[in-house]
Amino acid sequence: MTEIDGDRQGQGSPGTPATGRGPNRGGAFSRRDDDHPSAGWGATRSVGRIIAAAREPLAAPHAILKMNQLKLSGKKDGFDCPGCAWPDDRNGLHLDVCENGIKHVTWEMTHKKVSGEFFAEHTVTELNAWNDFDLENQGRITEPLSYDPETDRYVPISWDDAYALVGDALRGLAGPHEAAFYTSGRLSNEATFLYQLWVREFGTNNMPDCSNMCHEASGRALTAAIGTGKGTCDLDDWESADLLILMAVNAASNAPRMLTSLAEASRRGAEIVHVNPLIEAASKRTIVPHDFVSMGTFRATRTGTMNVRPRIGGDLALLRGLAKVVLEQDAVDQEFIEAHTDAYDAYRKVVDGTGWDEIVHQSGVAEEIIRDLAGRYIASQRTIIAWCLGLTQQEHSVDTMREIINLLLLRGNIGRPGAGPSPIRGHSNVQGNRTCGVNHHPTEEWLAKHDAATGIRSPREHGLGTVATIEAMATGAVKVFVSLGGNFALAAPDTAATFAALRNTDLTVQVSTKLNRSHLVHGRRALILPCLGRTEKDVRATGEQGITVEDSMSYVHLSYGKRKPASPQLRSECAILCGMARATLPGSATPWELYAEDYDRIRDVMARALTGFEDFNRRAREPLGFRLAQPARERVWLTPSGKAEFHPSPMPDVVPPEGRLMLSTVRSHDQWNTTIYSDNDRYRGVKNLRTLLFMNPEDMAERGLREFDLIDITSHARDGGTRTVWGYRVIGYDTPRGSVTGYMPELNVLCALSDNSSQSDQPLTKHLIVEVTASAPAP
Repeated sequence: MTEIDGDRQGQGSPGTPATGRGPNRGGAFSRRDDDHPSAGWGATRSVGRIIAAAREPLAAPHAILKMNQLKLSGKKDGFDCPGCAWPDDRNGLHLDVCENGIKHVTWEMTHKKVSGEFFAEHTVTELNAWNDFDLENQGRITEPLSYDPETDRYVPISWDDAYALVGDALRGLAGPHEAAFYTSGRLSNEATFLYQLWVREFGTNNMPDCSNMCHEASGRALTAAIGTGKGTCDLDDWESADLLILMAVNAASNAPRMLTSLAEASRRGAEIVHVNPLIEAASKRTIVPHDFVSMGTFRATRTGTMNVRPRIGGDLALLRGLAKVVLEQDAVDQEFIEAHTDAYDAYRKVVDGTGWDEIVHQSGVAEEIIRDLAGRYIASQRTIIAWCLGLTQQEHSVDTMREIINLLLLRGNIGRPGAGPSPIRGHSNVQGNRTCGVNHHPTEEWLAKHDAATGIRSPREHGLGTVATIEAMATGAVKVFVSLGGNFALAAPDTAATFAALRNTDLTVQVSTKLNRSHLVHGRRALILPCLGRTEKDVRATGEQGITVEDSMSYVHLSYGKRKPASPQLRSECAILCGMARATLPGSATPWELYAEDYDRIRDVMARALTGFEDFNRRAREPLGFRLAQPARERVWLTPSGKAEFHPSPMPDVVPPEGRLMLSTVRSHDQWNTTIYSDNDRYRGVKNLRTLLFMNPEDMAERGLREFDLIDITSHARDGGTRTVWGYRVIGYDTPRGSVTGYMPELNVLCALSDNSSQSDQPLTKHLIVEVTASAPAP
């Protein structure tokens, strides 16, 4: 283990506050080459510390026992985890929880409170100098607050006055397109439906969302290839697959409950291949916490049979190499291809014309390794390919996911048990947000059915996504910005430009649970509207209310909070949305007040408006909920040709110029999106440090760098500009040459607004060209 005193805080571009806690808040930082199993006793000890810190020795364990227990009886048994979107166990597994889920639950249960009294003691200018951990660590926001520019403080405001302020601002615009409405993946299906209904009745499709920064590419690729924007697999498929190929997935930190599926697959002899520039803990071994025998005997289960490490951006070339071997060995499912696919000959021609030298150079993977993996694929009768953001936040992201589908189609691995594409979504209801209408480019078919059910006339003009919204705020074209959850200021790219854009608006509205940077980077007027958390009871005039979410595999189920709200002034997302909608649309025939009091009424309308939600109220209350149909799973292809589409995409050049490197941002283990729980990253062996860069030791030596040297990182954007962070620490890591990795949101500052994919419009936070140099004197 190496230990050193932290002496210099890494910084963003001039005028941008550093994010994260800083490298020296808890003393010396260190790096240890740990090789312990994922989950297991390390997670258990972490959970113990989390519960102790929450100071809820009885309530916290009780809440944990209720998390994800929604299933067997169909009663109000528990709440859905507010963390990742991994599906709940279909057999009623108790303790179907993970370290990250428990962090989320206890994070909501804090005794700390943020009210008008807190802001009476602190100006916004002062708070902007605080780091982001300390902002969120102040606790739950307990009352609605309005920014007072004369005192530079937030002050209490009544709910009615807050709604009136929103309504007056929106009605005062020259047109509805001067407003934008953002959402993170935390919204329920019911709140999502109300949100988009309000926005569309107001007259715009300006609905940027977290999918614009995460899985937009997946939806576009899947829709074009197989006619559905979602994966086709469910947990039964994961339990019967012969081969699981996990691409750019860090399960131990981002979807820990997946470790159960990987352990079970390993025990029954399935191949598990991890494709990732970094060898992560989840690709080695795990001890699943609810496996008491393994815990008691310290017996770990393998969670991987092969690791393949392409260079950052080299995944498409790797996939092309696999397809080339399948074709060379005539291992295609010809019957499936003839009956169910289109453009096979064009795709085969492109593959045949791609040479091995190019494949190896662009992928960064040796030919023999590609052939080894291809042999495992050919030997498998049932293959699932899963992927996460490491593939989607790249320039050629859509083509890469189309290549995944190409490879699956070659052997008929879509539409049969144990096989298919399986994107791993992040936040718990990010998929449901899209299903229920938050989409800035809706189809005419979707709008027509929606309008017939709701009685409104939705706008048909496509709206603004995330990057376009930031640009529109910067020019003054968007004057009001409403955000439902999340921390837009830090989640978005080009931190300095995003901050300036938000500050250029007339009004920002944040519906939130805790204080974060987005409350301090605001428009000339600003509101903070506090909402209930997923764990808290939602009692309305007609009784206790439940909400639904859709998981990563298209299952929909009810969730009921179990705890008393942190403040009597908190309101549910649905109630807040209905209040803002009525203030904005005073003459609307939409029964907003009725929707706010009884969510069954919302679901009745959703049943008519959304395909797959028929008889919604009854089916949501069934044991285990219900699964939305995926036509491609039944080999029904809703594409223009009526078949699954091969896609002969060109091979991109992803090798960085001489002397430069390719940067990908990642989350640490003790982090969820922009929420930083600590500066530690247990699985990568890092303690008390976030302003860092993981680099191949040979790349370090080439630059004269040693472990923990101070470095500056400069990105080179498409717009010709550069962006620099100073005083980071370099750490040697087993990663391909030319590929470096660091943490988001700190390094989002390096991603220019111009650096977004021409295929998906997503920011290229996994695909940034950078230079790394020994640190110069701080500016």
